[in-house]
Amino acid sequence: MRRRKDSHKSRDLAMQRMERLFLLAEEEHEAHPERSDRYVQIARRISTRIRVRMPRHLKSLFCRQCGRYLSPSAVRVRIREGMITATCLYCGRQRRLPCRVP
Repeated sequence: MRRRKDSHKSRDLAMQRMERLFLLAEEEHEAHPERSDRYVQIARRISTRIRVRMPRHLKSLFCRQCGRYLSPSAVRVRIREGMITATCLYCGRQRRLPCRVP
């Protein structure tokens, strides 16, 4: 399968667009939460179409089940027994991450 010559350019552009869409989602969430959800949906579609992985810091900003933008008011975070549990307050999905205690 042949690759396009400017695949690196399209990947860089896709990364920039995803970053910009998440910034817009953060700015617009208070006034228009449905608009911020749409920005997240567009960023996810860019990621799948261009076949570029979404950065880890962006993956934690939306719920994988319902696709909504997770602002601090839309997620409940608990730390217990070495695990961080983030719960989406819209659909109830829990995301568990290991937590290192020094």
